[in-house]
Amino acid sequence: MELLTGFLVGLLGSFHCIGMCGPIAIALPKTNNPVSSRLIYNFGRIITYSMLGLLFGLLGSRLEMFGLQRIISISLGILIILTVITPVSYRIRVSNSLGLYKPIGILKMYFGRMLKTHTISSMLVIGLLNGLLPCGFVYIGITGAIAVGSTLNGMLFMAMFGLGTLPVMLGTSLIGSAININLRQKLTRLLPALSIVLAIIFILRGLNLGIPYLSPKLEHKPDTEVICH
Repeated sequence: MELLTGFLVGLLGSFHCIGMCGPIAIALPKTNNPVSSRLIYNFGRIITYSMLGLLFGLLGSRLEMFGLQRIISISLGILIILTVITPVSYRIRVSNSLGLYKPIGILKMYFGRMLKTHTISSMLVIGLLNGLLPCGFVYIGITGAIAVGSTLNGMLFMAMFGLGTLPVMLGTSLIGSAININLRQKLTRLLPALSIVLAIIFILRGLNLGIPYLSPKLEHKPDTEVICH
């Protein structure tokens, strides 16, 4: 169920990608085989998402060991809502105060260099770097990877998340020129609504209401004491 959730979050939220990452997908270098090269680009994104899921899934599993799964789920839901209602200017100010501007600038510099090349390997690198660019939609996926409370499932959650974005992103990179700016801007506005829905799901999950799939009972399994005779 959690992996299906990851796929659906990626699929539904990928319409937001048209607005945010659409210009990148449209600007991909032209190659002799556009379909395969763009599949490789998207494969690079999915690899990065999977590695992020592995990392944050590990964090979630460590927290779950201490019986914090419910608290994590509710806290993540509240954090998502607070992020949505926080003005963009303030979020930018916070990012700058944390020193994130410089590494992001370096990342974008390498990203720009790769866009000027026309090789298959560069398409993979572009995809790998694209997965690291700041994106509120990806942050939502990462919160899901933390909430599943497992290293492996965190990686699989983000892999399914990436696969969910594949149809729309592949289509955008192939026929992106047919998508006008106004449509991309409208699709970008879908992210806050999707974020709120996912936040509510996380909060309900943490409330332990016993509702199948939506808010199942989450029981902490204490460590088993081994007695040696």
